Amino acid sequence: MAEERHGADRGVYGISVAADLLGVGEQTLRLYERKGLVEPARTDGGTRRYSQNDVDRMRRIGELVGDGLNLAGVGKVLRLEEDNAALHRELKAARKRATKRGGTRRDGDGGTDGAAEETPAEAPRIVPEG
Repeated sequence: MAEERHGADRGVYGISVAADLLGVGEQTLRLYERKGLVEPARTDGGTRRYSQNDVDRMRRIGELVGDGLNLAGVGKVLRLEEDNAALHRELKAARKRATKRGGTRRDGDGGTDGAAEETPAEAPRIVPEG
């Protein structure tokens, strides 16, 4: 039975529509799937169904390929971007918890609310040569 998805994860586009939306051939989308870069939903009959998230991801793949990356490099970049997004979510949640406990509240640019940040003593200093 096909997996139930909702919202932007719901597979709604057939391969021909997704290919048209992206301006690429259907074989390109099949290649992305073979390389593990995208995993579309499948109907009970096995037909690929691409979600809006899948289309957005494939658009990003196209950008990276256009920048000169091969598909192996694209896969690594996508994983790093996903890891980075997860770390940002964790940091945001940790800051929220700290604020609720009365910890230091940070503003949007990474600084503290008017307080100067100290540099740890063990932080390496970069000195230009010359």
